[in-house]
Amino acid sequence: MNSNQWIRPVSNMEGAALSDKQCLCKNPHGEFNVKPLQKIEMNLFRAVPLISQPENHLISGQIWQQKYKVDESEISNYLDTPESLWGSDNKVIYAQIESKTIDIHQSLYLIQASNLCLCKDDDNRRAIFNYAGIEYNLPVTDPNFEKQRVEPKNQQILCVSLGEKYDPAGGNNYSCYKIVATIL
Repeated sequence: MNSNQWIRPVSNMEGAALSDKQCLCKNPHGEFNVKPLQKIEMNLFRAVPLISQPENHLISGQIWQQKYKVDESEISNYLDTPESLWGSDNKVIYAQIESKTIDIHQSLYLIQASNLCLCKDDDNRRAIFNYAGIEYNLPVTDPNFEKQRVEPKNQQILCVSLGEKYDPAGGNNYSCYKIVATIL
């Protein structure tokens, strides 16, 4: 598929995240974990959109093929420019998505942030930044968080994701929390 639209590869029809084993790509030197900015070719089984993650696609069991990489000078060609990151809060109430009060057209954005500060207290990794005049304070899941804190590239490019519906209290008050998935 070459649609110039974001896709979110998922491991099942409910939108589950991929395992490390599912994120391998092959090149002439062997099999390796996919890294940010790598171009890969993957086989997708079919679209499995969720109301909160419309770009979900179920992956096939075939290993991905590495096809070069995106040069850092090309990143600006891929940036999204939404008015906000699904509002100004750190989450979107799932009932508002279900009732169509908030319409989620995409749940992944690659944005140019400003005033990025990467912070860590205890085991909480956070990104505090401004986007479109709004200050956000979001959790970070990027495995390269520590490297970015110690050796920042200062591009302030973030992949922000709207997570799966979740209730931290274990009940039915679901929200979709905003997460910084990757820092470039």
